[in-house]
Amino acid sequence: MEKLRVGIVGATGLVGQTFISLLENHPWFELSSLFASPRSKGKTYVEAMEGRWRYAAEMPEKVKNMQVRGTDEIAALASDLDFVFCAVDMERESLVQLEEGIAKLEIPVISNNSAMRWAPDVPMIIPEINLEHTILIDSQRKRLNTKHGFIAVKPNCSIQSYVPAITALLDFEPEEIFVSTYQAVSGSGKTLATADEMRNNVIPFIGGEEEKSEWEPLRVWGRAKGGSVELARKPIISAQCYRVSVEYGHTAAVSIRFRKDITKAEILERWEDFQGHESVRDLPSAPAKFLEYRAEDNRPQPLLDAMAGEGMGITIGRLRKDPIFDYKFTCLSHNLIRGAAGGAVLTAELLLKQGYLKRK
Repeated sequence: MEKLRVGIVGATGLVGQTFISLLENHPWFELSSLFASPRSKGKTYVEAMEGRWRYAAEMPEKVKNMQVRGTDEIAALASDLDFVFCAVDMERESLVQLEEGIAKLEIPVISNNSAMRWAPDVPMIIPEINLEHTILIDSQRKRLNTKHGFIAVKPNCSIQSYVPAITALLDFEPEEIFVSTYQAVSGSGKTLATADEMRNNVIPFIGGEEEKSEWEPLRVWGRAKGGSVELARKPIISAQCYRVSVEYGHTAAVSIRFRKDITKAEILERWEDFQGHESVRDLPSAPAKFLEYRAEDNRPQPLLDAMAGEGMGITIGRLRKDPIFDYKFTCLSHNLIRGAAGGAVLTAELLLKQGYLKRK
């Protein structure tokens, strides 16, 4: 198969750096163009990134001498791009204009941004869970008047730590969930070395995160029909979100009440068996094991478990009875890989398999 040519919009940010690392040896996608802000335009990538490369892996040699282009140059390169990943930091209205403008150039956009997550005809995808939502692309293309171009988005990084674990239990009808997320500094684009405010500290507020944590799961679990998604009515979710002095890995402490009776053994069995949609399992970025339960009292931990499944797996632990709800447990995912760039790459693989992405 001839590889698809990929651009990264927002290539100098931490998520952009993660995309570059994940695409280095990808079997289906070839990184061909880098786009960033005006201050980086015209420089080689290594020049633009002087003192700014913060991702855990080293910068790939191949990308160092690639020229960084401005977003105003995307139209001129439209014939050389099969799709783009977008992870650019912009105001919402400007971002909507940018992503819809790229789609109207007949360049599909796989977005890491939140601006389009609630557009009715834009699918918000966790591939193992709601791949059927990609049917919204057909309605979106009619609205945008495009043949190939569209936008697909990934959900907020923190919900991907606990939504998969709950998805495996949906047939027991969870009704109420209380979740507290403990989110790594890399979720704000920083490292521990650059996040002075996090030294010996926890910050009990991350703008917009609690709303996303309470509502985005209902869209993921909803039903796509008629060009939009009918939100799931249950469970009701109450969330608190904290920034903690951890480099990588978002942790979630979950308490949950079910409508139907369920035993601890049944929960563990569901997690052991749950792999999501069968058609996703053979995709290049899919983890060998989607959900992994650790029985140790002190797991999961970001240092030990964030890279489960090469950063694409979800680790669960500490399942026990709850004196107020029914059960409580802890979940962990890698926020830059599963929660951001890796989740977007897996979504692109799914869209290629479904025929929504094609070589021009």
